[in-house]
Amino acid sequence: MNTTAQGALAEQQAADYLTRHGYKLLGRNFRATGGEIDLIFAYKKWLVFVEVKERASQAFGGPLAAVTKTKQQRVARAATQFIKTHPQLTYDEIRFDIICILPGKIEHIKNAFFPPRTTL
Repeated sequence: MNTTAQGALAEQQAADYLTRHGYKLLGRNFRATGGEIDLIFAYKKWLVFVEVKERASQAFGGPLAAVTKTKQQRVARAATQFIKTHPQLTYDEIRFDIICILPGKIEHIKNAFFPPRTTL
């Protein structure tokens, strides 16, 4: 399986997982200048932007290590664009989560990062 297909499968696994836990899918693969958001959900009062990372093992830091500060800034920039282009959405707060997928395991890290105010 190529990396694009693997990524799509991981994103579907993450979407299914979050949906089972009461999240409502609003979008996927939202692209904006300088960034992309894998999944976007509504959950209670939250607008949740989700980065999905899959790895075969924890070697080299595993999936979480792949979400660098630069990646966080790109996701935050894309989130800003998403919010601007969807003014009809209602939410009290936004949140940036990460779904880490390893063989046989899905880990959901809520509030995984907080981008600088200047990014949003």
